[in-house]
Parts: sequence; C-alpha cells; structure tokens
Amino acid sequence: MTKKGVVWKTESLVQTFLQGVRGGIPFAAEQINIMLRLVAARGIPVERFLDLGCGNGILSQAILAHYPQAKGILVDFSEPMLKEAKNQLSGDASSLQFALVDFGAPEWVNSVTSKTPFDVIVSGLAIHHQPDTRKKELYAEIFNLLKPGGLFINMEHVASHTDWIESVWDNFFIDSLYDFHERKRVKKSREQISEEFAHRQDKEANILAPVELQCEWLCEIGFKDVDCYFKVFEFAVFGGRRPKS
Repeated sequence: MTKKGVVWKTESLVQTFLQGVRGGIPFAAEQINIMLRLVAARGIPVERFLDLGCGNGILSQAILAHYPQAKGILVDFSEPMLKEAKNQLSGDASSLQFALVDFGAPEWVNSVTSKTPFDVIVSGLAIHHQPDTRKKELYAEIFNLLKPGGLFINMEHVASHTDWIESVWDNFFIDSLYDFHERKRVKKSREQISEEFAHRQDKEANILAPVELQCEWLCEIGFKDVDCYFKVFEFAVFGGRRPKS
C-alpha cells in the first residue's frame, strides 16, 4: 500500500465514497454487465472467484447473483470497506471469506493460495492506487492464481491522454454526481459538487496509467484475449484469460 493510499483506511472517506460517489459513477451498471457477459462467455459455471480490492462487495454480489454456488474470497486493505462488504453480503456468508490484506506487497498471495486456482478474478477501482511497477507485478501474481482458461477482469480508473480530455471527463463525472444527488433528493448545487470533486481526499492516492499500456503488460505476462472491453473516458473494463495450456 502506498502512503497516499492510507486515506482509504478512514471510516469517514469510505462512507463519503459509498454514500455520495459510488452511485454516481457513470455507466457503473453497464460496466458490471460487461463483466458478467465476459464471465458467462467462458461457458462453464464459476466455482471459485477472487475479488481484489473488494470495496463494499458490489462485484462479488453481482457474481453470486448469477452463480449462487460459487465460493469467493474478498480482499481489501481497508477495514471499513471490508466491514461494508460483510454487511452487504451477510446472506452469503457461508460461501465467502474476507481477508484484510494489503495487495501492495507480494506477500498478499499467501492469504489466498490455499483456495487457488480461481475461475475468475475481478477488481474494481483498486489497483490504480499502486505504482506502475507494482501494478505489473500484481498482474503477474493474478495470472498465477488463475485456472487455465481463468479470467481476469479489471474495472479501473485509467489515465487520460491529454489534460483537455481529463477536463472533459471531470465535467462528465461531476454532472453524473449531480444527477445522482438529485435522484436522492440531496440538496447540493453543481458548484458545490464540483468543489468537493476537485478537493476530494482520495485524489492524491490515484496513480493512473493508460489502459493501452496496462493491456500491453497483460500480453507480456501471458494473458490471451486481452482487450479493453468497455471504456468511457477514464473508466475502463479490461483484462484477459490465462491460456488453457
């Protein structure tokens, strides 16, 4: 975990994100649907999955809704986030294990190796907090945890190519957050939301990399069928499969 990433261990930030940001992420439902379509395209049920940087468990919840017999491990270094995941998935407690582990260090794999290999490994808005060198190492660790034919899907915050594109994205996200607050009947002006967005606590924890570069890393590691399956400005769904042989 980077020093900047420690901010995600605070209860206040976690609640601010879950209550005021998560629901305003543009095309969040579509991104989850893309993930599920890719998982289904394997043509076989999910027996074991890993949710890396699980947050409040929304990706695990989606997988279990389609594969209720699956067993999963949810990993996060934030105790408040892991607590939220346990609460959200309390009805599936017998199928799940929760690990308070920092995947910023290679030793994190020791917490999951007894349950390997995995059919599917997913991650949502988590790996971008790692330096690029560590991102690439982590992708290699994920590759080794997958079954032959296993799938890795990363729903991630990625870098814009220019400052202008970044500014367009920022305004798009702010509009989406404003609409979300309107639907919740929370009285906040767009100007207020824009100010909060510009000075959000977690901003400095972001270490963004272009999705094209990250797909290149996956190919170099040995993943096949690597692609960016969905992208809207700085949010991308990408990944690949471990070859069957």
